[in-house]
Amino acid sequence: MPLKNKKKKKIKSSKNKSSLTKLASITTNTLSNAYSKYKKNLENKKIKKIKLKKLEEKNEILKEQKELKILKEKLQKENDKLNLKDKELKIKEESIKIENKRLIKKDEDLGQIDKDLRVKEKELKLKEEEQNRKELDLKVREEEQKNKELKERRKKEKFLKEIKEQEELEKKIENIKLKEWEEKFDQEQKLKLQEELIKEQKFKEREFAKKEIDNNQDSEVTTSALENFKIDKTSQN
Repeated sequence: MPLKNKKKKKIKSSKNKSSLTKLASITTNTLSNAYSKYKKNLENKKIKKIKLKKLEEKNEILKEQKELKILKEKLQKENDKLNLKDKELKIKEESIKIENKRLIKKDEDLGQIDKDLRVKEKELKLKEEEQNRKELDLKVREEEQKNKELKERRKKEKFLKEIKEQEELEKKIENIKLKEWEEKFDQEQKLKLQEELIKEQKFKEREFAKKEIDNNQDSEVTTSALENFKIDKTSQN
């Protein structure tokens, strides 16, 4: 019995040792893995931080480059404006010189024009006087023409008035004749109607007389028949 117990104890202790060894090895591996992962995470965070910093630096550089570009463009525009103003000033100076020359020439031309105008004024005055004479003659002729036309118009109006009066007179005569004809026609129609009425009346009277005669003849026949009938009755009795 004691030997068996010793063996059992040995077996149990060896089993416990192996279990502890296994547990120690697992724990060591887990810790090693966790540590390596931790180091990797730290490394990744550092890399991300570096990349982010580089990106920020790059963005800052780009921003500065843009600002420099805008500034250069502004400066270029200002230079262009200044150059344009210089050109405009030069053009204006040239224009002023040309304008001065033109004004001098214009003064000279105006002097000549003034002389020409005086000559033309004299010519125009002569023409105006001539035109006034012509207009006066024309007015006289127009007045004569108007008077002539007025006489012609009055003459024509008088002639047209006479024609109109003649037409109205003829129209009145025609109306009187038409009225007389209508009255005559009405009288003839009335006479015809009266004659027809008389004829109709006579015809009715003849018809009535004929009927009366026929009625009288019938009554006489009836009376004689009655008398004959009475005689026959009497003889029978």
